[in-house]
This record gives sequence, C-alpha cells and structure tokens, in this order.
Amino acid sequence: MSATNTPQSVTDCAEWRALEAAAQKLRTRHLTDLFAAEPTRFAKFSRKLGDLLFDFSKQRVDAATLGLLLDLARARNVADGVSRLAAGETLNFTEGRAAQHMALRAVAPTFVAGQDVLPEVLAARSRMREIADAFRNGQLRGASGQVIRHVVNIGIGGSDLGPRMAARALTAVEPGATRVSFVANIDPFELDCVLATAAADETLFIVASKTFTTQETLTNAQAARAWLQARLGASTDLAPHFVAVSNNLDAARAFGIPGERCIALPEWVGGRYSMWSAIGLPVACAIGWEGFEQMLDGAREADTHLQSAPLEANLPVLMALLGIWNTNFLGCGSHAVLPYSQRLADLPAYLQQLEMESNGKRVDRNGKPLGCATSPVLWGGAGTVGQHAYHQLLYQGTLTVPIDFIVPVGDDSPAQGMLIENALAQSAALMQGRGEAQARAQLAAAGKPESEISRLTPHLLSPGNQPSSTLLFPRLTPHTLGRLIALYEHKTFIQGWIWGINSFDQYGVELGKLMARALGGGSDSAPPDGSTAGLLAAIRTMRG
Repeated sequence: MSATNTPQSVTDCAEWRALEAAAQKLRTRHLTDLFAAEPTRFAKFSRKLGDLLFDFSKQRVDAATLGLLLDLARARNVADGVSRLAAGETLNFTEGRAAQHMALRAVAPTFVAGQDVLPEVLAARSRMREIADAFRNGQLRGASGQVIRHVVNIGIGGSDLGPRMAARALTAVEPGATRVSFVANIDPFELDCVLATAAADETLFIVASKTFTTQETLTNAQAARAWLQARLGASTDLAPHFVAVSNNLDAARAFGIPGERCIALPEWVGGRYSMWSAIGLPVACAIGWEGFEQMLDGAREADTHLQSAPLEANLPVLMALLGIWNTNFLGCGSHAVLPYSQRLADLPAYLQQLEMESNGKRVDRNGKPLGCATSPVLWGGAGTVGQHAYHQLLYQGTLTVPIDFIVPVGDDSPAQGMLIENALAQSAALMQGRGEAQARAQLAAAGKPESEISRLTPHLLSPGNQPSSTLLFPRLTPHTLGRLIALYEHKTFIQGWIWGINSFDQYGVELGKLMARALGGGSDSAPPDGSTAGLLAAIRTMRG
C-alpha cells in the first residue's frame, strides 16, 4: 500500500479498541480456566494445512477474542494486502520495489509491475541446477582439474541465514561425501575454521551478495581468493573456484568472477526473502536439485493456502493475529521459537532476521510515529537443550513469553519418542504451572517434614499461564521445511500490513554500516561521541 492511500492508524480502529477491552477481561484469566470452560478447545483452536497441524488452543484467547482479531484483519484489508503482494505491486514503497518472493517459487506466469518474471526465474533455476548437478555428480572441476568436493558459501544476513539453516536441516550425514560450508562473520576465525579442513584445488566459493558491496562478504571473499592464490599459484586462473550470486553483476566481474560464473539476483526480492532464488544455490548443492524443488513445492503450497483459505482457517493470518494479540494487548515483549529437532537448531536465528528486520519499525506508511509496539524480540533454540537453560525463566520468571513449539514427529525410535514427550510436556507444564497443593504433595511424597514443606513450598510454585502454539508435522523433509518457512514469511507480512508499516526495507541496518565506514576512515576521522573516542583510544593502547 502506498503512502498516499494509507488508512487510519491501526490504534484508531474501533476493532483495536474492542480488543483492548477484551484484553482487560482475559488478562486475569488462566489458561486452565479457559480449558475448563471450553472442553473442546483443541478442536475449536487448531487448524490443518496438508499434514501440518497448527494447535493454538494454549493461546490466551477465547472464541469472542478470536472473532475480534479476525474483525481487525478485515478492517485492515488483509485480503487486499495479500492480493497486492501476489500481484507484484510496489509494496516496498520507500525503495520503489515489489516484494515478490512468491514469484521465486512460481511455475506459471507471475507478474512484477506488469511484467512476467517467470522466464527470468526459470533461467536462474536452470543455472542453479546445472551447477548443483555438476557438483553432486563429480563433474565440477577446479583450475587443476581436480573434482570440486567442497562448496563454501560466503554471504551474510539473507545471503547466509536461510541457506545455512536449510542445508543444516536437510543434509544427510554421509562419511566422505561432498560438503557445503558457510562463512558470514567478518571475524576471520569462521573462515579460518572452514579453510583448515579444505583443499584449495577441490573448493568452490559462492560469493552471495545482492549489492556486491557488503563489507563482511567482500572481506571474506578477498581472503578466500588470497588463500587460493597462496596454494594454487598467483598466476592461476581462479575462475573455476568462484560463483557469484548478485544483482550487481558488474561489481562481481570487477572482483574477477567472469559473467558466465554469475547468476543474477532479482531486484524485486529482499535478502531475507531470497532463499528461493539463486541465494539457495548452496542448499541445492547440499541436498540435490530434486530436494530443492521439493522445498519450492512446499512453499508454493503455503502460498496457495495464503491466497485461498478464508481468514478463520488461514494459518499465517492466525499466526500473525495471535502475535499481535500477545504483543499489543497482553504486553509480551518477546517470542520464543523452540524446535524439537536438532536439525532445526538454526531456525530461530533465521526467523530473528525475517521478523525483526522486517517489522522492527517505529513509523507507519505515512512516516508518522506508531502508537503501538511492533516486532517482539524473537529468540529460542533446539529442545531438549533449552530445557536445561532458559526454560527456568519460562516457568518461574516474571515475564510472559509466547512460544512456538515446532515438532517433527519422525519415526518411532525411542529417542524420537522422548523428544515428542518432552515437547508436549513442556507446553502442558508451562500452561498449567504448579500450585501450592501440588507443591506440598510433591514435597511430602519426597519425605520432607512439615517444617521443610512450609519453607520450600514458595520456591516450588510456578504460575503457568504461558501461552504457546504447536506446529506438528510427520517428518522434516524439503517439502515440510519449505512450507514452514513460507508460513512464517507470510505471518511476518500480515503483521506488518496490519500494523501499517513497510516490512521490506531496513534503513536501520544501513545506519550501522555508515557509522562503521566512518570509523574506518582513518585516524583523522572525528569519533561521533566521547564514549567512542575513549574506546578508540583504549584500543590503540591495547594494540600497542
């Protein structure tokens, strides 16, 4: 939606005020009371998409509140926003771009600003498949004729987090197989760790940067080139050891990567939404082209669902509305994503960028300050590891933290059964808590005398009432991962649309980059403040 036809502020809507009144009533109700009042909550507050089950019965909403949230979605013209997103309109109005990440998984003509981009998308896929197939079939060779057995993706942010997460989630553990590694941090330690076990004549570097000006990526790419030259010879043609993925192909060629080794990245997709483009090349190398296409199929299933399902059955719409309820009406400042799968350990980090970079905004489409909070702080980690760390805060701390439990059911092995049992036990225990009678009974069963029971009981109490949703699906496959990621993409867009913000620019990120460049401008550059001046002086002293 452009800035010229922006509706009223979301906080001025009658539907928003109705939700504020509902929150006053529900804020003091316990989830156990809601279940007691509605024994069929699970049936009423769960939805399915294919073989994925979304259970939100442990969220602190009742049927009336859910109806009010759906009214807010209608008042904010969510259906119109979805239509305009799918049509490739210029929703990223500050940068004058569309946000057509759905086009990247298209199989039929798809338009951006009136132009069919399917030929462009299919051409990029063809180049990706050619490289991925050659790598996995042992046909990709380096400068000395050795088979390329190791792909290293050099990128950061959207050029790293998504592919890194997907490759880790879906790569089978096969001794002696080809491998794919990722480097993002400008700290040379990460690149050094990867190169310590790499053979120069068998390594291909993918340099992934939309602008091909990102400082961290170019610094690491230059270090990789120097490493190759030191081992293969300064006069060696290093072109067989590089591929570039960028929207700035001239800069890639200036770096030394010839045009035939470059894959164009569309201007109309943002970095954090770009895993479905050539940015996903390392994923295709890691899991094979068939697997990558299955990821696209899964995401496409979520796209179709977003555009066709009614609001009350639309998973990303419901996920977005529940997030708004928790953030704006229950006052929850953070949101935890807890995948009960070690393969999905990188998922929270990926979603951090997706949601916080998209919706960490403070002005609406007209540039006016918002009257409400936007993106909560997103965090999390793999279960069951977190149970022995931050779950203590969830049980007995002073914060209300909404949680997404993500649970692939998997096979019937004992270990998988334990994972599932722990996930369900955590969501149930965090909802129910532990009251005084239960605490006293447990202490008595442990043989504690009455004096000890009275002393210890307050320390055992857990209020419960922590809201959570559970996303359950049979197995973690390329299809189910693609569908899951697309659901979170759409949730993020819907929330931004309702809040009235642009979810597709990231000018705050640019501020930090500009400051870093200014500090790196030489000793004559004036520090921006007294603290930074003092820190720079201390650093010069420490460095001798």
